[in-house]
Amino acid sequence: MARRIHFTKMHGAGNDYIYVDTLLYNIEDPSDAARAWSDRHKGIGGDGLVLIGRPDEKNEAEADFTMRIFNADGSEAMMCGNASRCVGKYLYDKKVTTQTQIRLLTLSGVKVLDLHLAPEGVVDFVTVDMNAPILENEKQFTPNIGIQPEGTFVSMGNPHYVIFVDNIETVDVTAEGSRLEYHPAFPERCNIEFAEVRPDGIRVRVWERGSGITMACGTGACATAVAAALTGRCGRKSHIIMDGGTLDIEWRETDNHVYMTCL
Repeated sequence: MARRIHFTKMHGAGNDYIYVDTLLYNIEDPSDAARAWSDRHKGIGGDGLVLIGRPDEKNEAEADFTMRIFNADGSEAMMCGNASRCVGKYLYDKKVTTQTQIRLLTLSGVKVLDLHLAPEGVVDFVTVDMNAPILENEKQFTPNIGIQPEGTFVSMGNPHYVIFVDNIETVDVTAEGSRLEYHPAFPERCNIEFAEVRPDGIRVRVWERGSGITMACGTGACATAVAAALTGRCGRKSHIIMDGGTLDIEWRETDNHVYMTCL
C-alpha cells in the first residue's frame, strides 16, 4: 500500500538533496528511494537523499543528530558538507532543536555545526567544522598506480582528487570525471575536482562519486582549498567558486581542521 511521506527539498550552493526526517518517517530501502526520487524527470529530482535522525545509545553521548546520505545512484556517501549545513538549518528552523551548536554524526565521524542566526530568529548561515584532512589513505587511494592528469589526493572523510588546470572552461568534466571516478588507483571510487586559480578565488567544477556533475560539493571545496595550500597556490583561506555559489574555506593551523561557510 502506498503511503505519504513528507520531505523537504533544500540546496547548499546549488547542491540539492531531498531531506526526510526519520524521527517521523521510516525509509525501509533508502538506496532504492534515492534512485527513484532523485530522478530529475520522473521523480522529485536531486543529487540524492538525506536522512535526518537521532543517534543510537552507543553514540548518543558524542552526537546530537545523525545524517545519512544516499547518492542519486543509490550508493551511500560518507559525508556532504553542503547537506550538513542544510540539516543544521532544518533542525533549528523546524524547532526540532534550540541548540545553535549541533554535533552531527556522519559515516566519516562527528561534524560540529555552528548556526549563525538572522535577526528574525532563523538560521542565516552555518559554519561546519569538517575536521582534519587526510592526505594518505591506502583504503581510498593507491599512490603507486599512475594517474593522468596528475592531481592531489585529499580525503575529507570521503576521497577527492583535485586537478589544477590553466583554463577550466576547456575541461570535459563529464568525460574526464567519469573516467577518473573509476580509476584503479581509487578502490572506493573517487570525487574529482577540476580547479583554476583566479584573482577572485579558485574556480572549481565537480564530478561527484555516484551523482555526476553537481552544482557544488562542500567536501570537494574543502579538499580543493587544502590541495591549493599544499601546492603553494594559495594560503590557508580560500574562496571556492562553484557552479552554484561560493564557499569560504579556512584550513586552520591551530587545530589542523578545515572550516566551511557559505558566503
